[in-house]
Amino acid sequence: MAERDQQALLMKEVQIRFDRKLKETEITLLEHWKDQIDRVVMMKPEGVAALQQQIKHISEMMANRIRILKREQ
Repeated sequence: MAERDQQALLMKEVQIRFDRKLKETEITLLEHWKDQIDRVVMMKPEGVAALQQQIKHISEMMANRIRILKREQ
């Protein structure tokens, strides 16, 4: 029974570490894309066309990252 308790504790610890790492990764990801958007805001592009171009660039960057991650699966 003690071995089962140890295994349960180990699994719980692994789950906690996994959840923590997942949250850290998500925070890093969100910070990256927030920085990208903040750069566009600070640029103060002249006109709608320039703003659309910057947003399109961010969208392409995100699509590229998604493609890379899907390829790694």
